[in-house]
Amino acid sequence: MLNAQPDAVVHAALVDEIRVLARQRRAVILAHNYERPEVQDLADYVGDSLGLSREAARTDADVIVFCGVHFMAETAAILSPAKTVLLPDLAAGCSLAATIDAAQLRAWKAEHPDAVVVSYVNTTAEVKAESDYCCTSGNAIEVVHAIPADREILFLPDMFLGAHVRRITGRANIHVWMGECHVHAGIDPENIRLQRTLHPDAEFLIHPECGCATSVVEAVSAGDVDPRGVHILSTEGMMKRPSASDAEAFIVATEVGILHRLRKAYPGKQFYAANERASCAYMKVTTLAKVRDALEHLQHRITVPDDIAGRARLAIERMVAIGGGVPAPAGDGVDPGE
Repeated sequence: MLNAQPDAVVHAALVDEIRVLARQRRAVILAHNYERPEVQDLADYVGDSLGLSREAARTDADVIVFCGVHFMAETAAILSPAKTVLLPDLAAGCSLAATIDAAQLRAWKAEHPDAVVVSYVNTTAEVKAESDYCCTSGNAIEVVHAIPADREILFLPDMFLGAHVRRITGRANIHVWMGECHVHAGIDPENIRLQRTLHPDAEFLIHPECGCATSVVEAVSAGDVDPRGVHILSTEGMMKRPSASDAEAFIVATEVGILHRLRKAYPGKQFYAANERASCAYMKVTTLAKVRDALEHLQHRITVPDDIAGRARLAIERMVAIGGGVPAPAGDGVDPGE
């Protein structure tokens, strides 16, 4: 088409339009590490779900545009009830969070009436409200250690993280929900062994704060992945590690979106995905045009009913209070991180 503008010109105009709207709305734009590169580049803050929720809680902005998935926006709304939280696309769900709902959890609790419920942060607000504790991959073991050894535990929904926690704590009374993230299929021990053979001098970085990496954490603790050169790191630990390391190459076991942030920060170093297919389709539905529409029309507002938010907030606050250290099952490095 003769009148078609070059993509770069359209892109620049859209970015300018978003920034004007953000100033008018007194909005902050938060983007998860696994969002599209252009969305990350536009955002005021980029990080993992817990870090972004903390940023949402401390910001003085009136409007929060959360470029992530639904449960993350819900968590931000729970922690920031006075702010307007927008999710640019309601299709941004989470396959792991979708593996259990509140009714299923209530039925499971009825089968184990004295059990303590520990829910991974990748869950809906309604599930968090039915839980005693939330946890991240980074503090799941600490949370379990905080519960008396004779109490049964219902751990949900990630079966890989649950198996890892049960193995490391040695507790046989942990019942694990058989849920998983669809990105798990893209990261397996065989593929990791291939990448480490192709790049023998590369450090191996695992980011445990997302569903798609918990299978790798579990594989390390099970002995299915060689722990040498392995570093289990928070997002910020991952971002700092290349500057502290003499290594020139890194294999990254998590959703591939974080490679953009790493390559942008360290153009002189090489970063390889544990598997290039480990891409979250839900994270990729958010586009610049949808961010613009969210700001222009104040859509789609994410709210959590007060009764659910209050109960869920208690589980979240317990998670935050216990901390976020990641005990390494084996390997060379660990970052207590966020």
